[in-house]
Amino acid sequence: MTDTTVLAPARGVLDQDWRKIVNYGLLLALAEVFIALANMPVGLDDFILIEPILSLGYVSLLWLPLLLGYSIGTEKVLEGVTSHAKGAREVVAGACVGLIGGGGVSGLVLLLDNFDLRDPLVNWSPQLLALLAFDNGVGYGVGVWLAIGGGLGLLGGSMHLIAPLARRVVSTMVLAVVGVAVLETILSDIAEDLFLEWLADWIYFIRGGVSLHGAATVAVVAGAYAVWGSKAVKGAKASYQALEGVERKQANKVSIAVVVAATILLPLVLGKITNELLANVGLFLLLALGLNIVIGLAGILDLGYVAFFAVGGYTTAILTSPNRGDSWPTWIPQVWWVVALMLVIVLAGLTGLFIGAPVIRMRGDYLAIVTLGFGEIIRLLFLSDWLGGFTGGAQGVTNVPGVQVFGLANVRGTDPRAVFYLVAFFCAIAIYVSWRLEKSRIGRAWMAVREDESVAEAMGINTVNVKLLAFVVGAVLASFSGAIFAAKVGSVFPTSFIILVSIVILIVVIVGGMGNIAGVVAGSVVLIGVLGGPKQPGLLQEFSEFKLLIYGALLVWMMLKRPEGLIPNVRRTRELHQDEFLQDAWLKGQIDEGDETGDGGEVAPA
Repeated sequence: MTDTTVLAPARGVLDQDWRKIVNYGLLLALAEVFIALANMPVGLDDFILIEPILSLGYVSLLWLPLLLGYSIGTEKVLEGVTSHAKGAREVVAGACVGLIGGGGVSGLVLLLDNFDLRDPLVNWSPQLLALLAFDNGVGYGVGVWLAIGGGLGLLGGSMHLIAPLARRVVSTMVLAVVGVAVLETILSDIAEDLFLEWLADWIYFIRGGVSLHGAATVAVVAGAYAVWGSKAVKGAKASYQALEGVERKQANKVSIAVVVAATILLPLVLGKITNELLANVGLFLLLALGLNIVIGLAGILDLGYVAFFAVGGYTTAILTSPNRGDSWPTWIPQVWWVVALMLVIVLAGLTGLFIGAPVIRMRGDYLAIVTLGFGEIIRLLFLSDWLGGFTGGAQGVTNVPGVQVFGLANVRGTDPRAVFYLVAFFCAIAIYVSWRLEKSRIGRAWMAVREDESVAEAMGINTVNVKLLAFVVGAVLASFSGAIFAAKVGSVFPTSFIILVSIVILIVVIVGGMGNIAGVVAGSVVLIGVLGGPKQPGLLQEFSEFKLLIYGALLVWMMLKRPEGLIPNVRRTRELHQDEFLQDAWLKGQIDEGDETGDGGEVAPA
């Protein structure tokens, strides 16, 4: 099918959608003021990106005018619909948006200088005023922010005028320099373990931040990759996707072998910081794989998923630790972690049935609220005096031993590499089980229930049993993570299993791609690896104070722009974008004008 999009001449400079420009500008101004009052500029100002000219605090305000200046000139191109060439119109629109946004920051500078609103706004401070005024007076700050906003907006709009290759090179160079600067701690740790301290000394300034010659080096390497490397990567990806049959299976086996080899070999050359980070990613990946079955495949919105995580952690701690509660029967011996894991699986499955049975006939918001309540009930039970004699109450269970591996090694938190290997082993099991279940009869039943439970029931699917099974499988996978967590940390407390854990895991599944194992892995690496968990640090430790704010903003953006996730499931994408598929099919003449479902139209030959 050939592309029938028509390209018309560029429109005039004054032929603008002024309402759209004002809306974008006001949105930019509001976002800039919100970021400033959230204390990001002041809180991140000590983190130097490029020595001595740029800090992360200023970058938190500078990226938005550039982005929205580019976005205002972007138009959605539908096949068969007239599209206009880019010209000075987009540049002017970007400059106007940036100027309005800069006006918002300038207005904040004037307000900071003339009013004291620290009572309702705790971050309304002289430090923020000094930073926004560049320590040079209010008038100077107002003028500079107007110039910065207009200039960055103009630069964003101008990106439409350059060739796609040049645009890709520039964006890759900028992102590479910022990424290398932000990831200084982890990259320096890796360089030290690989005996590349000389490279780290060349790139980074001695007191932190990328040096000017280091930034130039990174930019040149990133630009070369954008010109030559990215094309090779895209070609390899296209060749892989074109494979079918036996060749595709062989390529999959090679890919799996490469991943396994990397999983085994990379931790040997990585430092403790990196291995600790990877272990945390693996723990949340286990949780996300279980929730992906419950939400991504079966379509059951479970907001109390942390309950299964708590059951696994507490059961393991109580059975393996000598510091049990006073009411714990003395005739029950202290057991090894592997033996405790057997009972963990049983109790997790029973907990899944216990929580799932009362709510299994509920749908939508009612189901979400009830599961949220059950999650809090489980946490409060572990905290209560009623079970305090068994669980330790607020004191929790301490002195939890590590994992005995055939009597040869004791895996505990002091050895992050060993913990990572243990987590990777259980992640491999969870991925394999999830993959086989998804391709099985029960997996197809889950997806049928997710798409339309009433139709699935009419087709003969026992929806009660199917949904209960999803709860049980998800509970067992979450209990694995809880069992490893207890051995890794050496103690468990009720505060380790707050409702925020369930929310973060849900965000991981949504952002990665519901119903897709690869998407869940990507979501875990991107969110937990970069930002960290509720109490676990990530690569960007500087953002720990703003972690939840970034999570919320990212979730809103994903829901609006890419609800299918980073690596979407094909079936899920079709469900979420059914209207768009029908519109494209109608434009291509693949369905009749009166056919609204897309099922009854005749498909035109390609």
